[in-house]
Amino acid sequence: MMTDLAPDIARWWDRIDEELGSLEANPEFEHDALRSNGLFDVYKVRMTSLGNYVIAAWLSVPKGDGPFPAIMYAPDYMSVVTPAPYEFRARAITLSVISRGQRGADKPYAAAFPGHLTVGITDPDTYIFRGVIADAIRSWEVLCDHPKVDTERMAIIGTDLGLLVNARRPGARAMHLKSSFWYRSLEIAAGSDAYPHEELNDHLRTWPEQRDAVTRTLAHLDPIHQADRVTAKVLIYREQASRVQSDTWFTPLTSRFATEPVFLDMTHFGQTDYDAVDAWLAAELGMPAFPRTWVAQDIGAWSV
Repeated sequence: MMTDLAPDIARWWDRIDEELGSLEANPEFEHDALRSNGLFDVYKVRMTSLGNYVIAAWLSVPKGDGPFPAIMYAPDYMSVVTPAPYEFRARAITLSVISRGQRGADKPYAAAFPGHLTVGITDPDTYIFRGVIADAIRSWEVLCDHPKVDTERMAIIGTDLGLLVNARRPGARAMHLKSSFWYRSLEIAAGSDAYPHEELNDHLRTWPEQRDAVTRTLAHLDPIHQADRVTAKVLIYREQASRVQSDTWFTPLTSRFATEPVFLDMTHFGQTDYDAVDAWLAAELGMPAFPRTWVAQDIGAWSV
């Protein structure tokens, strides 16, 4: 039976903070003329993260003096990261993180999909996602330091990895939590055969004797242990019929947030759900809404 891991988890996170604090980010910005236009400039950013690993990001900055609201897209489980959606780039500074292993930050480590989720998973200190989480935190620091960012109007979009960033580096006014990933991750895997969580099942079928070690490692990443440090106002996609997207599922986590979460009941009409999120974020960040369902749009009128 596993003992109380809270002290170990706290020390693990403190060490990440200390290691990042000892490393200069040294961001380098390379203008991308092909992806830039009359509304915004796009840059490929490279910066130094945990273990002196060079990570990357897509940064988009609206034309003008600013300051502008800013949105960070936390790392998702995918090989290729693209710049933020056009309509967000037209109104805000956006940063799409390319963490270690993803294409564009795949030297010396090129992640395999599937496979990335379980690299080094038997020890929290060797688990690849210790570095990935640090990459997201480092990217947030670089975004906050950008001279055109309005630090009072910042947001995060992503899975619950974004909650971990907010817990360790306060400053986001709002966050759109798209889905659980690290929260109760083994429970998600136990009730599903869908990837990427099926990678956990595959691993434990192959090495059942590692269950305790894997459970211990994943506990370090579960945002339940950081929830009382979450200060952002959080919008959560909700689906009451879903085992892992209902109020009951989220309550142990959200009850510890600094502010009450806002739930958005999914319609599964993509543009309708997207526009609802856009309207909420726009209100929180003080920028005009930009629904994609409009028939005609004067894009230039919506740049901040």
